[in-house]
Amino acid sequence: MNEPNDRIADEPVALSPVEADPGVMDAQPRRLSLRRVAIDTYRENVVYLHRDCPAYRAEGFQALSKVEVRANGRRILATLNVVDDESIVGCRELGLSEDAFAQLGVADGHPASVSQAEPPSSIPALHRKIAGERLGQADFRAIVRDIAEHRYSKIELTAFVVASNQGELDREEVYFLTEAMVDAGSRLDWRERTVVDKHCIGGIPGNRTSMLLVPIVAAHGMLCPKTSSRAITSPAGTADTMEVLANVELPMDVLAEIVREHRACLAWGGTAHLSPADDVLISVERPLSIDSPGQMVASILSKKIAAGSTHLVLDIPVGPTAKVRSMPEAQRLRKLFEFVSGRINLAIDVVITDGRQPVGRGIGPVLEARDVMQVLENDPAAPNDLRQKALRLAGRMLEFDPDVRGGDGFAIARDILDSGRALAKMRAIIQAQGARTFQLEQLALGCLHFDIEAERDGVVTGIDNQQLARIARLAGAPKVQGAGVDLFCKLGDTVMVGQPLYRVYADYAADLEFARQACVRASGYQLGEVAEVPHCFVEF
Repeated sequence: MNEPNDRIADEPVALSPVEADPGVMDAQPRRLSLRRVAIDTYRENVVYLHRDCPAYRAEGFQALSKVEVRANGRRILATLNVVDDESIVGCRELGLSEDAFAQLGVADGHPASVSQAEPPSSIPALHRKIAGERLGQADFRAIVRDIAEHRYSKIELTAFVVASNQGELDREEVYFLTEAMVDAGSRLDWRERTVVDKHCIGGIPGNRTSMLLVPIVAAHGMLCPKTSSRAITSPAGTADTMEVLANVELPMDVLAEIVREHRACLAWGGTAHLSPADDVLISVERPLSIDSPGQMVASILSKKIAAGSTHLVLDIPVGPTAKVRSMPEAQRLRKLFEFVSGRINLAIDVVITDGRQPVGRGIGPVLEARDVMQVLENDPAAPNDLRQKALRLAGRMLEFDPDVRGGDGFAIARDILDSGRALAKMRAIIQAQGARTFQLEQLALGCLHFDIEAERDGVVTGIDNQQLARIARLAGAPKVQGAGVDLFCKLGDTVMVGQPLYRVYADYAADLEFARQACVRASGYQLGEVAEVPHCFVEF
């Protein structure tokens, strides 16, 4: 694997004689003692200075301005917050948020200096994008570099995200953005011609197909190092669900060894420094509920290329409460993915799937892990929709193998699953990553629960993905692994009045009550007649 690109936090910095001698701290207003302030600022470096701090007065700092902090030969850029309470930060101290403290990598009390930061060099390009201009390759490289180095404030980040969304990047701009995001971080090289991966654009609860595809494909012999993100706005991500079964936070050298031995892994990708600008942009996009096509494509493809993937199966679910609501919208998104993938030499197979309802029965880490293991164990109680979707996507991935004829992938995937080879491979991966206690017969679900029942006789004609995901999150998922929603009924099922539609699990009474109130406002289920069940055209 290639060495990571240099980061600003790792750059050696020549210290002045004053900085090299902590004993002269009191004589220099900019020389302060570091203090770890236990505040999670989510992807943003934040510095805290007391209003009466000599450095604050001498430098003429203003709140929310960008500053540069230097300590122990390292430097970071951060946003300044001013405090008036010495219990938070004293007059001779420099407070750092959790993210900033981790990047400097020094101990509490270490001497440091702070100064005004130079304005980002890409600001003129940002202003042109705000004005609606089309940007070139060099512009995006400059902007992304400054974002990855934390030179942009949250206001400037928001301006870039909103301007790119309103103006809608053209396909060349999306390519430039993707390329720049890859180059701003590390890039893995697995030294193999075919490295496969699968990704879903999201928005569908459950849908834990990746945890089935990886062992199926790896059992066939293909390389599938799956590094996934944690949930941000959903009840569980692949990493959250896999964490129920095994450790997912492993150093890259350990993961590389697991991949070499088992042909796969299922881990959190946060330690790999892959496309770091994407992580910063997401911290702004998600609170604004902005997920523009161009930024989505750049985000997904930059992560895949940086992770060393050469072949990708992409799942685009379509449904009334999915991210993509119509087939024409899905086709436009498919063409954009295919164009950018072609430019960055990533082989892609875009699959449009049924996104009218959750996939599987469980929504939340433990419940989704149950569904996955039931499918792998060929349990008669396993959710068939999850099994069938995973097999079809796995078949498409297997057809990247030049020795597999087109159309034969599904049968090969089914044989690997039915024979138990996929289960054996999954167990090997779990053991290699560090197995955790998990028993299908004794699930560690939330100790509190309630059922939502049908208010009348009828047929399930609609299920709201977004509302059920929201209910599961209010119940505590994914932080509380056993929290979530267990579905008893799916589209087309006939129900009687008083019959449970789903059960909500929580560990805390307050979470349970929040979820209950959300269910009262909207259960997420629609009941009607058989003829009212919507049909969704999908491509497999």
